[in-house]
Amino acid sequence: MTTPTSARGRRRAPSRIERAAGRAAALQKPRVILALLLLLALTCVMLLDGYLRAEVGGDQRVRTGASSSKVPDKILDGGPILTFRGGQATTVSVPSKTIALTFDDGPNPTYTPQVLKILEQYDVPGTFFLVGSMVSRYPSIVKTMVQQGNEVGIHTFTHVDLSYQSDARINREMEQTQLALAGAAGITTTLFRAPYSSETDAIDNYSWPVYKRLGNEGYTSVFVDTDSDDWKRPGVSKIVKWATPSGTKGAAVLFHDAGGERSQTIKALPQYIEKMKAKGYTFTTVSGVIEKRNAANRQAATTNAGATGRTTGIGAGTVGATVSRLQAAHRTATGMTLYEGKSLIVAVAIAEWALPVLSGLLLVVGVAVMGRFGMMLLIARRHYRQRNKRRFSWGPTVTRPVSVIVPAYNEKECIANTLESLARSTHPIEIIVVDDGSTDGTSEIARGAADKLGMTNVRVIRQENAGKPAALNNGVRNASHDIVVMMDGDTVFEPETVRHLVQPFADPKVGAVAGNAKVGNRDTIIGAWQHIEYVMGFNLDRRMYDLLRCMPTIPGAIGAFRREAVLQVGGMSEDTLAEDTDITIAMHRAGWRVVYQEHAKAWTEAPGSLRQLWSQRYRWSYGTMQALWKHRKSLTDKGASGRFGRVGMPLVVVFQIVTPVFAPLIDVFTVYSMIFVDFEAALLAWLAVLGIQLTCAAYAFRLDKEKYRYLAMMPLQQLAYRQMMYLVLIHSCITALTGGRLRWQKLKRTGEVGTPAGVGGR
Repeated sequence: MTTPTSARGRRRAPSRIERAAGRAAALQKPRVILALLLLLALTCVMLLDGYLRAEVGGDQRVRTGASSSKVPDKILDGGPILTFRGGQATTVSVPSKTIALTFDDGPNPTYTPQVLKILEQYDVPGTFFLVGSMVSRYPSIVKTMVQQGNEVGIHTFTHVDLSYQSDARINREMEQTQLALAGAAGITTTLFRAPYSSETDAIDNYSWPVYKRLGNEGYTSVFVDTDSDDWKRPGVSKIVKWATPSGTKGAAVLFHDAGGERSQTIKALPQYIEKMKAKGYTFTTVSGVIEKRNAANRQAATTNAGATGRTTGIGAGTVGATVSRLQAAHRTATGMTLYEGKSLIVAVAIAEWALPVLSGLLLVVGVAVMGRFGMMLLIARRHYRQRNKRRFSWGPTVTRPVSVIVPAYNEKECIANTLESLARSTHPIEIIVVDDGSTDGTSEIARGAADKLGMTNVRVIRQENAGKPAALNNGVRNASHDIVVMMDGDTVFEPETVRHLVQPFADPKVGAVAGNAKVGNRDTIIGAWQHIEYVMGFNLDRRMYDLLRCMPTIPGAIGAFRREAVLQVGGMSEDTLAEDTDITIAMHRAGWRVVYQEHAKAWTEAPGSLRQLWSQRYRWSYGTMQALWKHRKSLTDKGASGRFGRVGMPLVVVFQIVTPVFAPLIDVFTVYSMIFVDFEAALLAWLAVLGIQLTCAAYAFRLDKEKYRYLAMMPLQQLAYRQMMYLVLIHSCITALTGGRLRWQKLKRTGEVGTPAGVGGR
């Protein structure tokens, strides 16, 4: 009997645990947020990359052959430069024997530098209409372009036809390109060329309002007089010919330095410049054309004023020669525009760096996942055939009594069912219930159930609340037999479970045996998801690990040990939250063999809510990492310890930590592909992977003789349950990396898992 003082101590113990758990929970919240932020950052990086690569869609013309009835004739018949002053539209033509070289769709890391080199070699300026997404990806090229004296204009951010876009989309396309220019070269621009535009006579009723709007906002829209059609790749001679204006006409000439393979343009450009210079042409920018026209107008005004005795004070012969270097359309970026632009460039640089890395990781993860599936299927099949051969035997039948240890803390809902299932055992057992300071009358319920069932082989031991490892160690110390079976207080055994579980101990090299844990409460969605995971993820894995002789975990719900082996490795340790994984690895390192007995089945109550499930799996994941770190020296050990360290530990790290941590990449890339690339292809790929998983799951269900109907929940499991498991593991990794501590948390039980007679056959 305990004293009143110790009884009061037991009543106080749960409150201390609750307070500690509350503090631990408060510390975990920032780590949960950090885990979510990491996934959010990954998603944002991929979305940004998709947007930059113009994979959003909507970059093609929706209508062709539209009417131009609302466009003034003077605009349709005017020059290639459209300006708005005081709300009035005017056009400017290129003076005779003058060429305004314009380039669309850049910058491109391959061709734009070559174009810039040619222009510098011939001392010719160019006007580049840049795609904002390309500017943000290759800012150094734009900076060089501007420093070299060239002029830049906007060609939208994603090369979209603005004629058919909303006002918000138009604003976004223009503003984001301005930000990209600000971040890349520290400037903004007033020049604009619409994608898919050509000469002014192509302006229609859909595009005209856009030009009017942008013109009233201060933009100068630039069209072409002569199109080289270099994008058709017709050959160098035709490009030169098509770019040449007739007679001595001036022209705004269109070339492309990006948007496709432009090697013919690179070859044609020097020939074109030489040809036009030989014909007496000069080269200028779009701003140079405007200034030339303004200068001509001022000269005419001066001449007229002189004829009437008036002067303007403006010299006429000083403008045209240097105006191409003035970059009159550029404005220096300042304030928030400059800072936001630089931030955009940094964000894009991160995305440009991260995506190749993530793609590489995706390939590795994909190979690892598929390899794991293949490995599990092949090895599980071999394991099944090996263990089910008629001649297979562990040795002489084990018939001696064993001790069953049931650690219990506040298990009033389940303990009676647990004892009732053990009462039906076909193997001789003694039962030791270790009450770890319960406050709900667990020990009294256990004694009452034993008396009701007439069980004389039950001992109930009470101890101060000290945790599950301490309760198990107490049970081992009090065990009467050389084999101890450990189970949870919320678990029930089938009548043949213990007999099957202890047979491998006929082999003197076997130190521990893992049983086959089953989800008893599988009739809910959460329960069905866990049922699939137990059969496929846990038990199929255990067959693989068993055959490779590197079983990493004996489940707490059902496991058996040689008492001698448990004492040899120091018993259940409190160093980690996964005492079952810890002692299993310790068994391997001590030279004992650990095997899996699939015929020994236990029915356990799985968490019934997402909150409880998160808590349980978080503890499992974090505890597994703790155990691996604790036994890290096995990597360099010799003998049995070294074998587990170099075979078992890498498999656990790769399959249970690294692969699941990066597995969200598969889902993120799938969603990315569905949105930005090819929806049908991405969906088919996802369905193919799901098909492989269903095949593996179906085979696992066949081996365990389970009903296939639960597999109907697998697609939904992949969409919802698996994502949660990813977050749990990421959360655990963050906790481990930040040095966090986590206490064991008691799950709320309902006692709905009854005896095997009420569970089996589902």
